[in-house]
Amino acid sequence: MTSYIALIRKDPGSDYGVDFPDFPGCVTAGRSLEEARRMAAEALGLHIAGMTDDNEAIPVPSSLDAIMADPANHDAVACLVDAPAQLPKTIRINVMLPEDIVRAIDRATNNRSRFLADAARAKLLSVT
Repeated sequence: MTSYIALIRKDPGSDYGVDFPDFPGCVTAGRSLEEARRMAAEALGLHIAGMTDDNEAIPVPSSLDAIMADPANHDAVACLVDAPAQLPKTIRINVMLPEDIVRAIDRATNNRSRFLADAARAKLLSVT
């Protein structure tokens, strides 16, 4: 199983933030360390699934020494997060959306499928 280094940071009065140096833009947060850890695993899985859908190469994990050599990471705590062993199967669907919504999505992202999947997951998490 492949693991990636996640960096956990916390400013006073904020949640625990998590980012992955090997996956720029893959970030999440949690109110507690346990929630941050759980959200980190989910965020990494979703990010890798999106990259796979886009036929992007999944990076080789960086070493802890290389990540911590960056001065911007000196205040972070590193932890390992396992990449999903098997990515979920994706299926193609057709949806009808108002044109203004599609334009807004296109302004926000260059990947409609990932955007809509992330929005659906966020909504589903909020109702469970």
